[in-house]
This record gives sequence, C-alpha cells and structure tokens, in this order.
Amino acid sequence: MRKLTSVEANATALLQVLPPSPLIARVPSSSPTNNYYGHGMFLFSAISILDSAFDITTLSIILCLILFSSLSLSFIFHLHLKSRRAYHLQNFNSLWSVRLLLVSFIAFWALNEILHLPFFYQRYLYPFFPSLTLSEQTNICKIHVVLSLGFFEPGFLISLLFLVDVSIKKRSPQDMWAMGSIILNCLPVFMLQVFFVFFSPLKAQLPDVFHVSYVLSIDPYNNKILMCTYPLFSIIVFAAFGIVYSLGFLFSYWKVVSLVINKGTRVRIHVLAFSVLVALPMQVLFLALSSFWRPDHHTYRGAMLGMFVSVSFCAIVGEGILVIKPIVDALATGGHCLQYNTSVELPPVQVGRREVVDVNR
Repeated sequence: MRKLTSVEANATALLQVLPPSPLIARVPSSSPTNNYYGHGMFLFSAISILDSAFDITTLSIILCLILFSSLSLSFIFHLHLKSRRAYHLQNFNSLWSVRLLLVSFIAFWALNEILHLPFFYQRYLYPFFPSLTLSEQTNICKIHVVLSLGFFEPGFLISLLFLVDVSIKKRSPQDMWAMGSIILNCLPVFMLQVFFVFFSPLKAQLPDVFHVSYVLSIDPYNNKILMCTYPLFSIIVFAAFGIVYSLGFLFSYWKVVSLVINKGTRVRIHVLAFSVLVALPMQVLFLALSSFWRPDHHTYRGAMLGMFVSVSFCAIVGEGILVIKPIVDALATGGHCLQYNTSVELPPVQVGRREVVDVNR
C-alpha cells in the first residue's frame, strides 16, 4: 500500500540522501511555488525524464481527445442546423442533445485529468496562483477526484448506454427528458464520491490511503510538492458503479444484437461492447494498483498512464460509433432523399429497425 509520511520526515530523508545542488542553493520554502519556478531551465532536474515522458504522453492523448471531441461537436451542430431546413433529416437528428452531452462529458473529463499531472500544476497552475494555500491546493485535488470518478466519466458512460438502449425503441424520448435522466443517474455515484472524499468516514480507524486525495513530497531543492492521487474509497465506489454499469450494458448489448441484421452494424456494436467491457475493468485495475505506490513513483505514473489510455480508447470508440458514423450516414442518406421527392412514411416496425442502424453506424 502507498505509505504517506509526514513532510518533515520526507525532508529529513531527502536531505540525507541528496547532496545540495552545485548550481542552486537550497533555501527552505513553505510553498511549492517558492524557489522551484525560479530555476526555469532546470525544470527537468526536479522532475525525472521518465516522469516527464509520462506527462507528455498523457498531454498528447488529452490533445487528441479534445481534437476528436471538437470534430464530433462540429458534426453534431452541422446536422442539427441542417435538419432545421431539411425535414427528411429531422428523424436522424433525434437525441442530438444526448450526443452533445456525451461529447461534452468526454472533453471535460480529459481537461480535468490535466490537474492530475505534476508537470502541469507545478509549471503552469501554481505560478499563476502563487497565493494558493496548502488547504486550497488539497481542495483542488479533491474536486478533481469527485469530478473525474463521480461526474464526468459516469456521465459519459451513462450517455453511451442511453444511446445504445434507445436505439431499439420505436420512439425517441424528448431531449430534455433524456438529458435530465442521464444527470439523475449520475447523482448517486456523485454524492457517494463527495461523501467519501470530503467527509472521510472512519478516518481515524483506516490508513490514509483510503481517504487521502493528495500526497506531499520534497524535491531536491527542499520545496514541498503536492501531488493529487485517488483515495481507495473513491476507487471502491467507482468499481461498484462499474460492476452495475457493465451488467446493464451487457443486457442492452444483447437486446440490440438480437435485433440488428446488418453485418456492418453488428460489427460496430461488437467493437463498442468490447471497448467498454474491457476498458472499464482495466481502468479499475490500474486505479487499484496505484494504491500500492506513492504518486512520485514510476510504477504509479505507469499505472495512471494505463488507466488514462484505457478510458481514452473507450471514449474515442464511443464517439466514432455513436456520434460521427451515424451523422455521416444520415447526411449521406439525406442527399439520396433529395434526389427522390418521396413522402411515404415507413411503418412503425421499419422505423424502429432504421433507428437501430442509424444510432450504431
């Protein structure tokens, strides 16, 4: 298990092991921003090259997620605006708000994960907010945990399940009802995360790893560095959510597969199910493994990178199959409809079957 020692003990150990820097004198500092950012070009002396590689890789994935989400948003708004002028596209534009919610959750989750990178908040956050106290910095870490495991990712997963489940229904629900339903389903896990992160039950009886969302360490220049981490209580709550969610997703997956005949659509459904049912357990596994090491350990950073890659893979597959592909097919179908000025309405069974194909293309 990750062992959280006091700042004074860490400082004493590091002073005994690490010699003073020949370039910069060691001046005691009570804030993680003092002295550390005056080094400028010596940033990588305080953060190892391997740790920086983990951070840069994660930042690159975050950039790819944001760019892909921006592309998805452009497709959503393009179809939404075009459907106002083209009546034949209005059926394809159903639940555009849920797709918008799905993409927004993914984008905000990716941006929120930046707060977990020491490279970012040591280099960019603290210099712009030098007056942040240690208590305020710990609150930032707590907010990051609650938003990541309690709102953004559960919201993204629930939106994905909602789109899969509604694809086999003959009528799509109203946009406001659909968005409200998704938000309400996020509330239980969100409230549990708030309770365990901010109120820390059984704090005196259990080890710190169960409830602490941050760790203090000392760099070679005797500066305090605060690193965000995931408390074990939050991981357990998210794991319970993952089990319930996986069962619900499997049930919807079986229903959709039993109704879809198109071979290409079936393949896309299988890929989506694989990405969700593999990425979610892998994320929980990496989060659990991270509890055995401190955030400044290379193994911890590797576990966090594996967790981030697994979630990002699921997010990209979800956006591609449930957002971009259906909209591209809808626009292509709309072009064919313009060539044939037909006003024939499909019977209810065909409408339901068409919705299955549209959502999962």
